[in-house]
Amino acid sequence: MSTILLTGFEPFGGDSRNPSAEAVNRVAATYDGPHELVTATLPVSFAGSAAELGRLIDAHRPDAVVATGLAGGSARIAVERIGVNLMDARIADNDGHQPTDEACEPGGPAARFATLPVKRIVQALSDACIPAHASLTAGSFVCNHVLYTALAAAERAAAGTVPVGFVHVPWSTPTAPEGAPHLSESDIARGIRIVLDQVFETEQRAVGGTVW
Repeated sequence: MSTILLTGFEPFGGDSRNPSAEAVNRVAATYDGPHELVTATLPVSFAGSAAELGRLIDAHRPDAVVATGLAGGSARIAVERIGVNLMDARIADNDGHQPTDEACEPGGPAARFATLPVKRIVQALSDACIPAHASLTAGSFVCNHVLYTALAAAERAAAGTVPVGFVHVPWSTPTAPEGAPHLSESDIARGIRIVLDQVFETEQRAVGGTVW
């Protein structure tokens, strides 16, 4: 049996809830798939998230890692393709740390590419009538830091053979500020479950990219 590590984030920026962690908990409560599912809520902290993620990977030796976080203002689930070696925070993290133009990993590569089947996941989400797209930037806050460091940790733990990626979710209906784009809690959870069902697939199935 394969093990999948699935994470969300605690609230940040003055919010009392984070739909990524709530969706992860909802998926965990109903998961009936063929794999062992390990779930966790990460701190919105550059140092703390990397340390906790590394601890979880060392403890569970997962066969796949799917991290999720909030992209407030988005109307679609975003499956990230690239983590960049950059910490550049518009606001402080929950530890009060606000790095500017710092490296996630001094001396590390400029970017690491997600090893999930991104295009296949986006196609599966779209087939299920869940708005989704492949994203070329996870930003420069803690979400990007987690993607970049998760890929590095997985490389060290399993010689680069572990599918690793990051999924940004919109606000859920009850957590969205007035007028903000959102998806229902059930659709966000359903989307994450679809991601889990696709992590070990290798055929991408879809044309992608941009024309500019």
